[in-house]
Amino acid sequence: MPFVPGHALRATALALALAGGAWSASAQTPPTRVRGTIERVDGSTLVVKAREGNTVTATLPEPPRVSAVIRKSLSDIGPGTFVGVAGMPMPDGKQRALEVAILPEAARANSFHSAWDLLPESTMTNANVTETVKGVSGDTLKLTYKDGEKLIVVSPDTPVVGIAPASAADLKPGARVVMFAQKGADGTMSAGNIIVGRDGVDPPM
Repeated sequence: MPFVPGHALRATALALALAGGAWSASAQTPPTRVRGTIERVDGSTLVVKAREGNTVTATLPEPPRVSAVIRKSLSDIGPGTFVGVAGMPMPDGKQRALEVAILPEAARANSFHSAWDLLPESTMTNANVTETVKGVSGDTLKLTYKDGEKLIVVSPDTPVVGIAPASAADLKPGARVVMFAQKGADGTMSAGNIIVGRDGVDPPM
């Protein structure tokens, strides 16, 4: 079996997470996405104040599977860039980008377009950028994925982030996270992949 660097494994895990399937094949239910702020970390227990106002307590694996978001810009995106875009459908058939994440090369194996739960009616597209068109109010990205293509309108104020390796040390009180967790038969939660904000950049997805 060829050697795969740890950061590549995390990148692949992240791509699966964005597809909503970042859990083992033996899992009976898909993971739950928990968006919120870390309240505390007690050993292998992570406590998150979810955006809905409830508190979620999850058990961390050893080692935790953590990726960080870092600040990027539209100038970092061009033909050949692989991205994950949360968007909203527009009347003309295009998508208005809510956020753009520049994904690592290892994520290319997982291209798709599907519903997403960032906002009601929002979508997620993991795809390759095949064309960029500059406009007065932003850029239009042509994205090609396994089953089709989408035109994405990205305004100058759309959050653009990249993905970087991270560790348990990044899981600090006050940090914003997106956690993919599995609920057990007894109701307890186990953390899968965790995407954490770094250097003032919050996970926009």
